[in-house]
Amino acid sequence: MEVLWCIPILITISILFILKHSQQQCKKKLPPSPRALPILGHLHLLKSPTHRALQHLSSKYGPIIYLRLGNRPTIVVSSPSIAEECFTKNDIIFANRPETFATKILTYGYKTIGFAPYGFLWRNLRRLATIHIFSSSRVNNFSATRTEEIRLTAKKLLTNYRERCCEVNLKSLFLELVFNVIMKMVAGKQCSQSPEMFLPVLPRGVCEYVPLIRWFGYGQYGKKVKNYHSVCDNFAEDLIGESRRSGDGSDSANQIKTIAQLFLSSQKAEPEIYTDDVVKGSILVLFTAGTKTSADTMEWAMSLLLNHPEVLEKVKNEIDHQIPPGRLIEDSDLPRLPYLNCVINETLRLVPAAPLLLPHFSSQDCILNGFHIPKGTTLLVNVWAIHRDPEFWDEPDEFKPERFEGVDGGGEGYKFLPFGLGRRSCPGAGMAMRLIGLALGTLIQCFEWERIGQELVSMEERTALSSSKAQALKARYRPRPSISSLISQL
Repeated sequence: MEVLWCIPILITISILFILKHSQQQCKKKLPPSPRALPILGHLHLLKSPTHRALQHLSSKYGPIIYLRLGNRPTIVVSSPSIAEECFTKNDIIFANRPETFATKILTYGYKTIGFAPYGFLWRNLRRLATIHIFSSSRVNNFSATRTEEIRLTAKKLLTNYRERCCEVNLKSLFLELVFNVIMKMVAGKQCSQSPEMFLPVLPRGVCEYVPLIRWFGYGQYGKKVKNYHSVCDNFAEDLIGESRRSGDGSDSANQIKTIAQLFLSSQKAEPEIYTDDVVKGSILVLFTAGTKTSADTMEWAMSLLLNHPEVLEKVKNEIDHQIPPGRLIEDSDLPRLPYLNCVINETLRLVPAAPLLLPHFSSQDCILNGFHIPKGTTLLVNVWAIHRDPEFWDEPDEFKPERFEGVDGGGEGYKFLPFGLGRRSCPGAGMAMRLIGLALGTLIQCFEWERIGQELVSMEERTALSSSKAQALKARYRPRPSISSLISQL
């Protein structure tokens, strides 16, 4: 009974706080905003998929809008010029991440490169990632790993075909492939674990936005977050334990360090920075951020190619023309396959892996596009909306890889930013593009692909923050006669 008496008091206090905060902000020019509800603010407007709902709001209120998600002030940017302003003039101001219960638990208290506060730890993690993990030389060093796993996948498809299995679930195939590649890079071995462990289905935590609910605990949402973290933590603990037992390794030409050994070497040199939590969190980021995004992009690309067989034929002809007869495509061949790269860029334009990027957070007041943005505001950049803006893209909803011909992916500036830009951009973009290009190129070189049935592949999205297909892609394939003998010899 005492708890029930507290509820109306807490509601009243919350309303008074919101009204006072709103009166203070009204004195300054905030971006346009829809009408908000008490307590919830604009949470009720975030229908799934969120990026489409936010695009609809932006089309009504403008390229920068102000939302109040519970007690969290938020701005949504859907314009290349305003995105550029965020990541240039205001890049340091927006170099932090908003704090939530889930990210605090899953990142060991904000100790990973993705969520560490902008400062000493983040700079050390960023430098390690840029120089020792995703540098050009390191990406090249891992070329053999990518090639080996991709060719094993091709051989597996050939074996299944000979056993009269001519259909394949490409979602599962791509997930397993990317997981195995990352596992080899991190630990130097394959793993019996399923990549599905890094695809949690966590409910939307309304309690993250409404303090009134948090006062009564996080309930089932909190339990699911902690259980998922426990599974991942045990996985990382086992990997680190095995790496410690095998020694720190060396970085000689004869023995390339695994990523786990690189982190352990850094821990040995600077234990006060690279604690066990930092090492575990950094390793897990490679799986949680790298597996699903790359696999999803491959699945979307193959879906688009199956729906546009003329584009698939053009990619195949390019590979046949550029790759000498009698050998399979290699990592070093990718620069000579510009149309394949156009297909990947066009896929990332239509369905960016992170349609809203990761959220940013303002560390102080600033001015954006003439509007006042208060300190403590979350920034969401709607990349999905920017990539489909008819002002900057001809026929924006159409799959036209030719639009990228003669243009490097980064040459489109702030109207094309699938990996983000600025200090918090994805450091693994180069590695991801190489993996996706080699995997798609190999499968197209080795097999003929077609849809199952006459209907087009569904392009419906799953109702989530990431760009995942609602229906797993299944396709029919058969080995190309000129290539099957090469695969057999692998």
